Amino acid sequence: MVDEAPGYAVEDFNHPQADKILEERNVILKRGDGHITLADCSSGPGLLEVSGRENDRICFKVVGDSGWLTMEIPAVYAVRGNDYTAEVDMTVGTEKKSFDIDKNAWTSVGEGNDEQGRRHVLVEIRTSK
Repeated sequence: MVDEAPGYAVEDFNHPQADKILEERNVILKRGDGHITLADCSSGPGLLEVSGRENDRICFKVVGDSGWLTMEIPAVYAVRGNDYTAEVDMTVGTEKKSFDIDKNAWTSVGEGNDEQGRRHVLVEIRTSK
């Protein structure tokens, strides 16, 4: 009988505690590389901050040289950047739009940057140093 080697751990990139976060914050966190994580907005400086109509403030801590996180945050209208170069992807209906986020300043995105004032869903954040 041949001894079986232990199985390999395979990273599926699914966000831990996604169900709890959805229940508590009405935010769907899907997948990421672990370099962008949900944070308490009062936990310190240097956070990436998202503002929307259905969620007052949602903050993310960014680490490493680059990162990505997919999600669904409804009715987002502004993102405050940090020291990283950041880009967000949003959807409205079947349209997908990308916005470059200003470093350490607020950037109007989605509804805040839409002539028709349509509510956009934030679906991805990408960062790099």
